[in-house]
Amino acid sequence: MTDELLIKFLLKETSEEEGIAVQNWLDAAPSNAKHFEQFKQIWNSSKKLSTQSNVNGDEAWLRFKQRASAAHQPLVRRIKPTYQWLKIAAVLFLIAAAWSVYSIFSPVSYTPITAGNTINKQLLPDGSEVTLNKNTQLSYATNFKKNRSVHLQQGEVFFNVLHDKTRPFVIDVDKIAVLVVGTSFNVKHLNHQTEVIVETGIVKVSLGKDEIALHKGEKIIIKNTTDKLVKMQSTDQLYNYYRSNEFVLNNTPLWRVVEVLNEAYNSEIVIKDPAIRDLTLFTTLKTTASLADNLKTICLTLDLKSVRNENQLLLSKNTK
Repeated sequence: MTDELLIKFLLKETSEEEGIAVQNWLDAAPSNAKHFEQFKQIWNSSKKLSTQSNVNGDEAWLRFKQRASAAHQPLVRRIKPTYQWLKIAAVLFLIAAAWSVYSIFSPVSYTPITAGNTINKQLLPDGSEVTLNKNTQLSYATNFKKNRSVHLQQGEVFFNVLHDKTRPFVIDVDKIAVLVVGTSFNVKHLNHQTEVIVETGIVKVSLGKDEIALHKGEKIIIKNTTDKLVKMQSTDQLYNYYRSNEFVLNNTPLWRVVEVLNEAYNSEIVIKDPAIRDLTLFTTLKTTASLADNLKTICLTLDLKSVRNENQLLLSKNTK
């Protein structure tokens, strides 16, 4: 996307085809929308300066070109002189030049945080706290105190975000953006599916043009095929097991328990008999216990049996 076209878009001088191209670009990724907002701020500043400046457009362009050449990278293309707003654009280019050259030599980089076979709990530079479940990859902007931006590559993270209205906290997960000011919530991104569960406060989740606000006790599940965001109630506290070290089961159906145990122990428990899928459990299991011990408790409680079949553990009704 060229700066020339973005300026035309801001001035509402794009053709219908150009306008659609810009809008599609904005919807393609949260990072594009963020770049556009920065560009818009620079443009607005340039309009204020243009009323006070008698800068020569051609001279300004030449100075900008020299700065861009010094950075050995073509930053923008010259706007055709037929546009009447060349002088305003020249001021924009002078402002953008300093920002662009600085960005080239001091690009925004990200600091990784990972969790292997153990839970990883850390403080971010702004004082926000993150707890990474096993096998999670996360990164945050190195200038985090100014730019509270986080990328979740894969895994599961609980965020306890420090309140700051002036600097929103943004998490990018593929094409999904999670925006908060100060709250606590859980984000899981596994197997091409993203889940957000809010524990306190309000969280805004956006996908393309669609945006939804989640409150305490609400969650959203976004799959690759999702085209509309729909929130729902969070029915259990099992998402919290890696922080609490407990599987709290309160009228929890067996299929849900199996789902979480497979994730926690990297196992393959299979419910062989569909008739037992919705049997419910009222108990608390420890994450420090072995999978065999926890399965034994479940089988005794529901009168089930567990049989190993190669890598699978098959659950069915006990017929003895």
